[in-house]
Amino acid sequence: MRSLLEHLVDAADGRADYADVRHVRSARERIAMRNGAVHELEADESEGLGVRVRIGGAWGFAAAREAARRSAEDALERALAIAEAQPRFHGSGLAPERPADGSWESPLQRDPFEVPLEEKLDVLTAAAEALRGEPAVVVATARFLAFRTEKAFASSEGAYCEQRLVSCGGGVAAAAVDGAETQVRSYPSSHGESVVQAGFEHFASLGLAEEAPRVAEEAAALLRAPACPAGETSLILSGEQLGLQIHESVGHAVELDRVLGRELSYAGGSYLTPDDVAAYRVGSPLMNVTADATMPSGLGSFRWDDEGVKAQAVPIVREGELRGFLSSRETAAEIGLERSAGCMRAQGFERQPIVRMTNVNLEPGDAGTLEDLVADTDRGLLIETNRSWSIDHRRLQFRFEGEAGWEIAKGRRGRLVRNPSYAGVTPEFWARLDAVCSGPDWTLSSFLDCGKGEPGQLLAVSHGSAPARFRGVEAGVP
Repeated sequence: MRSLLEHLVDAADGRADYADVRHVRSARERIAMRNGAVHELEADESEGLGVRVRIGGAWGFAAAREAARRSAEDALERALAIAEAQPRFHGSGLAPERPADGSWESPLQRDPFEVPLEEKLDVLTAAAEALRGEPAVVVATARFLAFRTEKAFASSEGAYCEQRLVSCGGGVAAAAVDGAETQVRSYPSSHGESVVQAGFEHFASLGLAEEAPRVAEEAAALLRAPACPAGETSLILSGEQLGLQIHESVGHAVELDRVLGRELSYAGGSYLTPDDVAAYRVGSPLMNVTADATMPSGLGSFRWDDEGVKAQAVPIVREGELRGFLSSRETAAEIGLERSAGCMRAQGFERQPIVRMTNVNLEPGDAGTLEDLVADTDRGLLIETNRSWSIDHRRLQFRFEGEAGWEIAKGRRGRLVRNPSYAGVTPEFWARLDAVCSGPDWTLSSFLDCGKGEPGQLLAVSHGSAPARFRGVEAGVP
């Protein structure tokens, strides 16, 4: 493979200012049990090459589903023709980067693709059966997922690297019904279950069968629970709900291609501008956010991004002040950054890399545990696990709804409420952040279906956070 990839970039010499090529082999496995029967059993693989060239500031990209030399050379010719046909743009070039060199594999103990199907089905069957112990639950689902991506990358700057990424996880969901009312509780999350870069050991550690009775009981209890009260309150977000808040109102807002207006026709823009770095307050002094592609187990982790930039931890917000963006070599150079943040990723060989989130994390604070934070709250609302969300194209005005909420009264978790919701404006909301729990309560939430680009691309990412409190937030918003 190295010989083929280096042949292609050599063939582009003298015809393009820059060229790179990626060979990607992907595998995916999905299994789901629903109401005691196998509902989904899917395994697929794909393999191919993506060739990217730059001529006079214009890009050309083409892909080949085969790794054969003739198909690869044809893809190069098509990429060159596309770049030649584009208007010339003599901009800032590409931010410098030392050529990637080496190989890397994400750590795992037990390859999920080597585990017998029967073992996976045994875990899922036990979990699904445990959900059905609650009479009100009419749909009980348990799911297993595994992904593997093997990449090789070469560039005309002399880069060559290989990496192998394996991720695995799963979850359960119970849908309870009473007349026209339906309530769903999920564990560990509602956005693609809990998936991390790890082996089958992560799936086994989730304890799906052990958690299932509680999940089913809460789904049934939500049918009888009162609606979330409306009004201004102290809001505590934990787990996936806080992860999604970070994803939608912080992560997407700092993608530099959106900031520069390159995604307006599809994914939207941002309320931020390139001049806002070190000059714009996006939250309270307790808000510290880092985009970290080096952290163990994150779905946004790697050794090199899809244009060969080495993974790094990038400060995004420090003490409430904007400090950085998620960038590519081209967008970094355009605004005068010394180096790309290493955020270029593509869904597969057939898509061109674009600026995507790495693991955008809210750093832990010093507020202790979730129980400590609840005890420190006289009146408020605790929300966990997302049910729905909406946010405008500039990532400003938003409304989120959770699966379950609990009223807080005099420092104690009180009654369960259904359809808990809240709304706000991004910088005003983060300015209300007044407490973040400590390191032991910091966890990862995974999101498997982040969409961006045209043609659209879906990619997975993780967000780390500890439960956090926001004062004076409008809750119970219809």
